[in-house]
Amino acid sequence: MVRFSLQWIAFAEVLRTICFMCLDSAGICCRTFNFHVRLVMTNSVFTEHLHELRAMIEAALVEELAKVSWPGRLKSAVEYSLLAGGKRLRPVLVLLANEVCGGKQEDAIPAACAIEMVHTYSLIHDDLPSMDDDDFRRGRLTSHKVFGEALAILAGDCLLTLAFETIATSVTGAGTISGLQIAEQTRILASAAGGSGMVGGQVLDLEAEHEAFVNVKNAEMQLKNTGEHRCEAGVTAVQKDVNSADSAGVQGERSPLIPDFGSSDSNRTAETRVVELSQIHRMKTGALIAGALELGAATASADADSRNRLRRFGHCIGLAFQIADDLLDVTGDQTRLGKKPGRDADLGKLTYPGLLGIECSRAKAEQLVQEACDEIAVFGDRSRWLRELARFIVERDH
Repeated sequence: MVRFSLQWIAFAEVLRTICFMCLDSAGICCRTFNFHVRLVMTNSVFTEHLHELRAMIEAALVEELAKVSWPGRLKSAVEYSLLAGGKRLRPVLVLLANEVCGGKQEDAIPAACAIEMVHTYSLIHDDLPSMDDDDFRRGRLTSHKVFGEALAILAGDCLLTLAFETIATSVTGAGTISGLQIAEQTRILASAAGGSGMVGGQVLDLEAEHEAFVNVKNAEMQLKNTGEHRCEAGVTAVQKDVNSADSAGVQGERSPLIPDFGSSDSNRTAETRVVELSQIHRMKTGALIAGALELGAATASADADSRNRLRRFGHCIGLAFQIADDLLDVTGDQTRLGKKPGRDADLGKLTYPGLLGIECSRAKAEQLVQEACDEIAVFGDRSRWLRELARFIVERDH
């Protein structure tokens, strides 16, 4: 892997020099070309680093499952979902945040595994007929389609409990983590995954789908007066919620902008609906992403300022991730996504492209990534992988 990187860098430098000379002789400015070569080189090295982290996480997950003694079919159901691959974004964020804060990688592995277990349990439950009713996940049948609803629910339950067991028993491992750090990891994960975070966001999402956004077209039309007004209103609304997430302070505290989706108020403005949508995803998606970063920082015993910066970084990329997901549901294809696109429209869900349009949604995602990178600029070169990962979130095709 290292040899490939060095060969690629050498090749790219030669190519850059040759082309620089040729273009310069023609009187053409080649700074743009130089930038693109450096960008490709950076992306190549980042991709390799990402693969290394993912491979480390995969091996650790396999090792954790090898320790358990469960009924055979239950273990098969858990393995089917947990070892199905995927981006492994959340555990990667744990490792990168820990690295930024100067922690030891082996100390962060249990927390990285734990957050992926929680994420996987949430996917199993989200796919159930009583929720999103999805047939495919990561390119194959969802858990309840293979094992039945009852076992799928129990497999999800099992993953949730295994996550906390993995953290709790890490003090006996090879790392140097303390009991106090384990207690803090437990608090962070519970807050991010519970009623003030992921689970609460899922409840709001279900309520929004069935009750609050009764007339989606009205909301869309309010923001379709002019493209400029639509985009400006939407960007302002999303920014309000990012700021509210920051004002909440400690991970998991209730935001003052949590909407009452049981209300029959049909006079909410389109901008208000964007704020409500952002709040759903700040909790449903963003809480676990921000929690992953705070887990990594806590494992490294980072100071309060570092933890706050990483948490704010997480809130920004969490919303950017969801906007990218919404866009892929409109523009993606099933082969790349591993699931059927257009499901949000089928379920009547309100989405960022539905409210803001495709181009404005893309612009907002890019803005959020820039704000995220600004938050961690203080870490200097140590945060380079986090910055690359933030860009990957909005540029991905699956």
